[in-house]
Amino acid sequence: MPRLGGDVVELAPVRPPLHLGSWRAAINNSFVPLQIDEADGVAFRGSLASTVVEDVSVFEIRATPHVVNRTEELIEQVEGRYYKLSLQLAGSALLEQDGREARLRPGDLAIYDTHRPYRLSFPGPNHALVVMFPHEAVDLPRDEVARVTAARFPSDQGLGRVINPFFIELGRNLDQLRGSHASRLVRSALDLLVTMLSQELSRAADGAVSPARSLAREVREYILANLGDPDLTPASIAQAHYISTRHLYTIFSAEGETVSAWIRARRLERIRRDLTDPLHAGHPVSAIAAQWGLHDAAHFSRVFKAEYGQSPSAYRESATARVSVA
Repeated sequence: MPRLGGDVVELAPVRPPLHLGSWRAAINNSFVPLQIDEADGVAFRGSLASTVVEDVSVFEIRATPHVVNRTEELIEQVEGRYYKLSLQLAGSALLEQDGREARLRPGDLAIYDTHRPYRLSFPGPNHALVVMFPHEAVDLPRDEVARVTAARFPSDQGLGRVINPFFIELGRNLDQLRGSHASRLVRSALDLLVTMLSQELSRAADGAVSPARSLAREVREYILANLGDPDLTPASIAQAHYISTRHLYTIFSAEGETVSAWIRARRLERIRRDLTDPLHAGHPVSAIAAQWGLHDAAHFSRVFKAEYGQSPSAYRESATARVSVA
């Protein structure tokens, strides 16, 4: 999926039914590369509606029986790391990843990671909502999320009673995902998803979380609660948890990252959201950055441009322009 700098950049109406070849091209252009095959000898037909809000893609899919595979070979073709949320609206689906299976019925949702192999089987005509978003959009460690991939979240249990209907309505109203409110709406949806995943992780642990995993979660929660503190440093974080800075570095190295990089990424994501939020339209860029702990304007501008390919001001202007067009 290309890097997107604005609020809403595409809204595609439901197309006439596509044959398999055209469907493969449309899906691979919209998602990550996938292997798609017909099922049970039924000639394939499918239609697709989509909208892209910043770096989050939302798709409504209707199709005849088919099978989708994401293989190791296909994973090597792209560098980006994304999660997908799949919400079944009609028909059924079987999602397989990480040694688990989720049998989805209407109203059920599940998530999966495009950076690891998975398989999706649709045995009959189906209608689904798919949301694709980068790993960085979720404030949960990848190893934590990996514990709940291909887990079924039904609409009649727990938080699913509240959250699943929200996504169902999102799928029914893709045309509403335009204009200045679209970014807030999609981000709210992802925040709800993180809440659901966090609850499932806590429930699955049931008191059996290892001390190391528990500490890692506490450290990240502490960082998120103190992102706006300009004095938030590895040393202050370690001190707050009565551990050495070396131990703190070990916690993050297990995820293949550094604590400083994790903090910077979270801060930049919050700033990027605020730059496109109409509620912050009257706030100077420097004030928004300072709110999230980045007071050095020159340094902030450099790291923001390195991450998003535009200066903060240019990013905000392009987002405003796209909203005006939408």
